Amino acid sequence: MRRKDREIVDFEELVEVMRRCDVCRLALNAQEVPYILPLNFGMEAEDGQVVLYFHGAGEGTKHELIARDNRASFEMDCGHELILDDEKKTCSMVYESVVGRGLIETVDDREKLRALRLIMAHYRQEDFPIPQELIAGTCVLRLTVSRMSGKRRNF
Repeated sequence: MRRKDREIVDFEELVEVMRRCDVCRLALNAQEVPYILPLNFGMEAEDGQVVLYFHGAGEGTKHELIARDNRASFEMDCGHELILDDEKKTCSMVYESVVGRGLIETVDDREKLRALRLIMAHYRQEDFPIPQELIAGTCVLRLTVSRMSGKRRNF
């Protein structure tokens, strides 16, 4: 990282930034160009390990790409605020971001409810009622993070 003064190195600090984010951008290998998509997510962070969960339909481009190559990268950011200095004629941005990579796979039926609860806990509440009939028709993906880094620009 070029700007070491902005690097976030503490694991707990990285996790706190991730908890403040509301969208995770997932990048998959599409051969010619990367395939990137914004997703809602849930997460677990324990013993220095982060696992991200995503939900959606069980078919489509992302599933085809994951079947060919389950390596994935992600990016999330938050805390955006414009910094304008009319006197110096400069413009910058306050932000926090985390980028990383890992392996992504489909969660089996035994883990789906717990993963969906983690997603709902990120946005609303952990005990949000999830109808059983919706669980069966929902695909859940798990990204086990192998590497991540963070960056912050303060005022």
